[in-house]
Amino acid sequence: MRPNPCAPQDPAPATDTSFQLCSRLEHVTRPGRDTAPALGRTGVLNTPHGIIRTPAFIPVATKATVKTLTPEQVKSTGAQAILSNAYHLYLQPGPDIVDEAGGVAAFENWRGPTYTDSGGFQVMSLGVGFKKVLAMDTSGLNTSDIVAQQAKRMAVVDEDGVDFRSVIDGSKHRFTPEVSMQIQHQLGADIMFAFDELTTLVNTRVYQERSVERTHRWAERCLAEHDRLTQARPHRPLQSLWGVVQGAQYEDLRRQAARGLVALSEQAEQRGCRGFGGYGIGGALEKENLGTIVDWVSQELPEEKPRHLLGISEPDDLFTAIAAGADTFDCVAPTRLGRRGGVYTLDGRINLTGARFKRDFSPIDAEVGGYVCENYSRAYIHHLLKAKEFLAGTLCTLHNLHFMVGLVDRIRQAIDEGRFEEYRDQFLSRYYGAEWKDHIG
Repeated sequence: MRPNPCAPQDPAPATDTSFQLCSRLEHVTRPGRDTAPALGRTGVLNTPHGIIRTPAFIPVATKATVKTLTPEQVKSTGAQAILSNAYHLYLQPGPDIVDEAGGVAAFENWRGPTYTDSGGFQVMSLGVGFKKVLAMDTSGLNTSDIVAQQAKRMAVVDEDGVDFRSVIDGSKHRFTPEVSMQIQHQLGADIMFAFDELTTLVNTRVYQERSVERTHRWAERCLAEHDRLTQARPHRPLQSLWGVVQGAQYEDLRRQAARGLVALSEQAEQRGCRGFGGYGIGGALEKENLGTIVDWVSQELPEEKPRHLLGISEPDDLFTAIAAGADTFDCVAPTRLGRRGGVYTLDGRINLTGARFKRDFSPIDAEVGGYVCENYSRAYIHHLLKAKEFLAGTLCTLHNLHFMVGLVDRIRQAIDEGRFEEYRDQFLSRYYGAEWKDHIG
């Protein structure tokens, strides 16, 4: 077992966000393929509201709540932090109200670190991707299946920012990099992201080039406004701004985007201003290219800065992305799946609405354990789902977060103990069955 330089005691409370490297992978063997260098590591992310041991899965609390759960229930899963969305909290209840409450953590009674997304995801989800498929696989899809027509879009991008129509009442709103920073400073999360443009898998190469350049210019404006607001709000805890690397599936654009953000950060710090505290890896990408893209970006980013992969949570994707250098992750999939009766087990995913669970009085997965498995049967949850009782969503969501947070915790432990590949192969061979090697990117 390797010694862990970050054990046994936690760091002292931080006044600003910083990252401490604990251990690293030296290589990764991909069965049937090759042995590749690895950028995977474990660490400790220090924030003013507590620490995050990485790698870590961050549950999504879009509107200052993880749907169907109380903050105390979320904490019981082992979750170390949560992520909320600036666009949705801007619309309701309004960032001024959250600010008056003392920030998003105090507002929702979450006792721990918090993240906020900039609203950049809504640039695509309400714009070119509105009511369309935002997939990691474009096979069998036409461009019209992914890109919405201009007349149907609720978000329109220009050089200065984005015009939105509210998903609540259709009213018009304008986001710029400066507005996103102002909103996120009022929300008061420990970690926030620069305003970016998220593109689709089928945008042209020319558009992707323009988008990367635009996101770079927006990032520069975010840094300037972040520094101004930090000085103007000394009564609030320091917040860490992270740049977001775009570039779709093009290696040159991904590397260009990453190098450009690092340069912006260094230039800001040379002027005595605040630079990026870390970096997000965003954008639509095909599942089979996930590890390759994260690896490209990780090679370009400073080792001493943390990396957050936006919107990833499938078990095989987590192993792949962690090996490639990602430190933290967020995704709505475990909670959205749970509200529909889908749950994770060590033998794969199942859906408890199925008739075969009507008289199945066993727990979802006794080996996984946790509150739900220790107290409720598959048959009972099946009944709740069929009866459309809200408790069904609570129990399935609680289980899924316990599963996902615990999985990443065990990956972290495996890296520290020098047995990452052993644990990966053991877990995936059981979860996916005979074809598990096809899931290692």
